[in-house]
Amino acid sequence: MIRPVHGGNLAWAAALAGCPPSAILDFSASISPLGPPESALAAIQAHLSSLTAYPDPDYGELRTALGEALNVDRDWILPGNGSAELLTWAAWDLSKLEATYLVTPAFGDYWRALSAFGAQVLKCPLELESLDAEAGSRLGTDDFSVSNRSLVSPSLRLPVPLALDADHRRGLLLNNPHNPTGLLFGREAILPYVKQFGMVVVDEAFMDFLPPSEQETLIDAVEEFSNLVILRSLTKFYSLPGLRLGCAIAHPDILRRWQLLRDPWPVNALAAAAAAAVVRDTVFEQQTWDWLPVARRELFEGLANLPGLQPFAGAANFLLVKASMSVSSIQKSLLERNRILIRDCLSFPELGDRFFRVAVRSRADNLRLIAGLKEVISH
Repeated sequence: MIRPVHGGNLAWAAALAGCPPSAILDFSASISPLGPPESALAAIQAHLSSLTAYPDPDYGELRTALGEALNVDRDWILPGNGSAELLTWAAWDLSKLEATYLVTPAFGDYWRALSAFGAQVLKCPLELESLDAEAGSRLGTDDFSVSNRSLVSPSLRLPVPLALDADHRRGLLLNNPHNPTGLLFGREAILPYVKQFGMVVVDEAFMDFLPPSEQETLIDAVEEFSNLVILRSLTKFYSLPGLRLGCAIAHPDILRRWQLLRDPWPVNALAAAAAAAVVRDTVFEQQTWDWLPVARRELFEGLANLPGLQPFAGAANFLLVKASMSVSSIQKSLLERNRILIRDCLSFPELGDRFFRVAVRSRADNLRLIAGLKEVISH
């Protein structure tokens, strides 16, 4: 079986571990362990009868719920079959520009989407070797800084060039918080690029893991900047990756253009009902915001105490870890000995076989991971 490019490939892991997929403890996919919320399951159950009809192609109820949750007019929202579908259309627009800056290491699906339309990509690498997870050192030499408001996010500079004059021939694609490092970019550091570039696409797939007071979202800037696109995922925070849910927030002209080109019913009826319910579930939101900082800090400290491992502080629900040994070997041993799957970083050329990423899970699961890693490293 071919090695997976993304996390969450339990069939591949189970084949290697010699067990059913259900027996794998999955740290490779950054999905919250707290869900799915009861509100999502109740909405799915209540809408089973809707399977006999096509979904509303306008997704009026869903866009209204998303607008209320994100504090934006519903006309500026487009639901999608996961944020991956919407990324594809964003890449289509970016490909029309002379070039697109891409902060690397970058999520593999960015390369897929951009290459699908022949976009010219200019890599802007983070200087990972200079990033100290505990001291919060700086990277690069440019003016693209990172917020330090979250107590787990170090400051950061990115080598994304700004010209003296506006350069509307170029675009920028980045995610915030950044995957796989987990670093959080300050919104005030991104805005100069929005003012200068032809299009800026910010993938905020993990932003909802931060409470509102700590978020650095640019959603409130879309009405001012018609070249700004925000992508949001609804699958990670609410533990619903199998339903495929996401949305784009952008100028209605952009969204109408995408709508004309895509499948008229990209979100199925059950997914739409679940999404409308969960974004109104304020109890689940607060539970997540209370759980994550404590669980993430405990996992960080447990990993930091293991010889040969250096975790990087981050603002999302995952941690990037540098290893002094082959991660492929660690991954294989963890699967065979403990049935635990971690996310190798072989799909990130800048990281290779000396980095891995792990999701933050329940305290019991996190302790099991730390014990498994301790066993594997000591052999």
